[in-house]
Amino acid sequence: MFLTRKHLSRRTVLKGAGASIALPLLDAMIPARTALAQTAAAPSVRLGFIYFPHGALQNEWEPPQTGRNFDFPFILEPLKPLRDYVTVVSGLRNKAGEGGVPHGITEETWLSCVHPRMRSDATGAGITADQIAARHLQKDTPLPSLEICGEPGGMISFRNPKQPLPMEGNPRKVFVSMFGQGQTAEEREAILGTTNSLLDYVTEATASLNGSLDAADRAKVSDYLDSVREVELRVQKLDESSESLADLPDAPIGAPDDFGELLNLQFELFALAWETNRTNVITMKMVEEASMRTYPHLGVHEAFHPTSHWGGFPQRIANLRLIQNYHTAVFAKFAQRLSVTPDGDGSLLDHSIVLFGSNMANSDAHNADPLPQALIGRGGGVRGNQHLHYPQDTPHANILVTMLDRAGIPAEEIEKFGDSTGSFTEV
Repeated sequence: MFLTRKHLSRRTVLKGAGASIALPLLDAMIPARTALAQTAAAPSVRLGFIYFPHGALQNEWEPPQTGRNFDFPFILEPLKPLRDYVTVVSGLRNKAGEGGVPHGITEETWLSCVHPRMRSDATGAGITADQIAARHLQKDTPLPSLEICGEPGGMISFRNPKQPLPMEGNPRKVFVSMFGQGQTAEEREAILGTTNSLLDYVTEATASLNGSLDAADRAKVSDYLDSVREVELRVQKLDESSESLADLPDAPIGAPDDFGELLNLQFELFALAWETNRTNVITMKMVEEASMRTYPHLGVHEAFHPTSHWGGFPQRIANLRLIQNYHTAVFAKFAQRLSVTPDGDGSLLDHSIVLFGSNMANSDAHNADPLPQALIGRGGGVRGNQHLHYPQDTPHANILVTMLDRAGIPAEEIEKFGDSTGSFTEV
């Protein structure tokens, strides 16, 4: 028996005038009778870092039991359907995030575990974990990393100790950066200014590709391009809504009720970036530190920041738990999307490790001990369905080192990261 099936490159893209669209992993990208793990199409471990501000009410976040099959507290309850992918890690402290102006260094020390005064170009102290990962995981991806947010402001990612990376809060710009690159300034300007779909530019390439695929791969391509079209339509609707408010005096660009849709759209772009192999490392900040955003759809009309200073007031505590549960629910919808998106011999969530957490513990005290942190995904052999509680003062840097280690980052790159004492073998 002769096997003559040719296989596509994992980097195959659909090209048209001024646009290119990457493809998801197809069966045709795997040589006949070749194990996926032995091919260049084998999925890399993807790392995600999702930040929320103002910590979490500890008794509503930390499970009462350790080990497997723990009970999900209220804030984590939306993740219960994904139990097998959830690892709650308790007892961590980030000394680098303590002291100074409240909220001033909270975000920027979450992924470095180095106080701003201790950053050093000579030693590299202050480079964030996501950027260490980006240097090693950018193989076969056009973007080393992606940094996005729901609310602008602040900084989380540092390419080097003195160079923070901006976080993009405009979904249109995020989308174009992934799918609409031009070769010249004129091409890029034309793509940004067009009202046509990027898919219109690759019609001929799509037809040509489909002619070489079997029915299963044609269906995958069709489903994937439908999801690209859906994101385009959602971005367009958000733009139209913002433009309709732009001429009103003192009107916000985007009503508060639209914030959930904005977060969902940013998370959808996050998922598409992984599905299309644009990058293996993504960092996202859901809400800004000291945010004055309100949540009227939850019945919370006092701003998030003053609400987070609950001071023992029962109503503020009740409102804060609603906000924190809502943020988890939005994140859980994204995680569910990853769990049903095929990726090689599993799903995107099977091959990913996503840190969902904050660099603040008790928001009323502005402390960083113990931090609310959870790992979602089973990439790199993460077991899932665990609550691990470590001793008091265990460095938060250890969970970052664990992620880097499981993603295959060389030991010499992470052995002196922050104040880490090593990786967590139990994860």
